[in-house]
Amino acid sequence: MIKVVVVDDQELMRVGFRMVLGAQADIDVVGEAGDGAQAIRLADELRPDVVLMDVRMPVLDGVEATKQIVAAGTARVLVMTTFDLDEYVYAALQGGASGFLLKDTPPDHLVSALRSVASGDAVVSPSVTKRLLDRFVGAGGSPVRDASELEALTDREREVLVLIAKGMSNLEIAETLFLSEATVKTHVGRILAKLDLRDRVQAVVLAYETGLARPGLG
Repeated sequence: MIKVVVVDDQELMRVGFRMVLGAQADIDVVGEAGDGAQAIRLADELRPDVVLMDVRMPVLDGVEATKQIVAAGTARVLVMTTFDLDEYVYAALQGGASGFLLKDTPPDHLVSALRSVASGDAVVSPSVTKRLLDRFVGAGGSPVRDASELEALTDREREVLVLIAKGMSNLEIAETLFLSEATVKTHVGRILAKLDLRDRVQAVVLAYETGLARPGLG
């Protein structure tokens, strides 16, 4: 069973998420919270697999709650937002969130995304993630992070990282570079290991922050 804590300051939203997730045989909503402080306490107490996290909340917002939950290693965090261009969401990704979805995401997509995050993957929506990064990574798209750490990558791994930053799946990368999907998975694993990254979300952010991928291109 995938244990989930739902966090949103609107009770109606929590009820809706509980109904959708509770209808799944492999998902158990073990708790609900109305603010970030409650979310941190519940995550520590219940040790869920995933926290479904709103970003704009009273007492403590979802960004700070995400940072603390991820830092404590108590759960993975999937951020939900009403607005796709939201500086809070980018901050949450920097803080360790495993991805984000819009609140009007179809129920089947929400369930699929939650399962992916629970299994250790990340949810990177190509279009929405790119728009966020286009807007919030560096003034005018200028690098905000030292690119020297990328020297650990081979030329092929750099190519793969650029395509990850464009939001491509392993299959799409394989087709673009004329590689097998298994080979791409190997490259992705090596990229994450060499750069000490948790998942694809962190890889996307790093690619933009170092200037390897640039907003508005590709």
